[in-house]
Order: sequence, then structure tokens, then C-alpha cells
Amino acid sequence: MLEATSRFETNEGQKYLVQLCKHFAHKIEVDQVGDRGELRFSCGTGFLAASAEGLDIRVRSPDDRSLGETKAVIESHLLRFAFREPFGALLWTPAA
Repeated sequence: MLEATSRFETNEGQKYLVQLCKHFAHKIEVDQVGDRGELRFSCGTGFLAASAEGLDIRVRSPDDRSLGETKAVIESHLLRFAFREPFGALLWTPAA
């Protein structure tokens, strides 16, 4: 499995975690408890963790194509929901 991580710096990490989980729950299996969320897409799994400083995102997929797809779907929705936030794209780091 391949993994990548990113961090969205915001004071509204919990808000965006809840918003993403509620949105995706209409289409995929989602678990959200407190400040943690898990999104199970057909292309991979997204793990969200909210804090006062931001939203940490980790994605896991079986191959590069699926990893890119998983990152893209989470990032595109976060960009849409956080349109008032000053950022253009997430910086992803391959997980060791």
C-alpha cells in the first residue's frame, strides 16, 4: 500500500472534518468519531484528524493511480468547502 500525508492549516479543522465526513457519507462508507474521520473510497482510504491548528490528512491506496485519485477527491472537496481560506493547493508528502 502507498500512503501520502498533507496538512491544511486552519483554525476550523473540526468544522471541515465534519463537513467532509457528512458530505461523503451520502456516497461511501464513513466513520467519524470526535476529531477523527475515515473515508473509504473505491480508490483508497482517507484518514482525517482535526486539531486547533488544522486538518491532517493521510491517504492510503494500492497503487499510484489510485493514490492520486484519492488525494484529488479529498483535496477538491476541501478546496470547495474552504473557499474562504487563503490557500491554493495541498502539499502532499509520501509517507515512509
